[in-house]
Amino acid sequence: MGGAESTDGVGAPAGLRRINPPELSPPTGFSHAVTATGGRLVLLAGQTALDGSGAVAGDTLPAQFETALSNLLTALRAAGGGPEHLARVTVYATDVADYRAHAPELGRIWRRLAGRDYPAMAVIGAVRLWDEQAMVELDGIAVV
Repeated sequence: MGGAESTDGVGAPAGLRRINPPELSPPTGFSHAVTATGGRLVLLAGQTALDGSGAVAGDTLPAQFETALSNLLTALRAAGGGPEHLARVTVYATDVADYRAHAPELGRIWRRLAGRDYPAMAVIGAVRLWDEQAMVELDGIAVV
């Protein structure tokens, strides 16, 4: 793998390996690559900050991010997995500049809910999401 270093965390599921080549910039809050072998593939639908009644909860990006991530992890747990099984997460944000401005706080939310083993991630700017009040949506792929 050309000198790529693995950053597997303690307790990382068998078959899931996070790779961060030293030739690339140090990853902050993501892994450059994740390989997965064996296990069951879980495709997680996009989750926004919808509460149990179907209303968007939270009027700030961090509040909505926390609820969206919690919703994603709830779906993953229902499929038999946990945050350590996430191989990829895509974040869709209606305001990427606002997302960047809140990155430290979003990182703290991620670590509190999902731990320190980061999947491969991307943040994509979106004009609007399905729910007009939603500021952020997360979807993912896990290997359980």
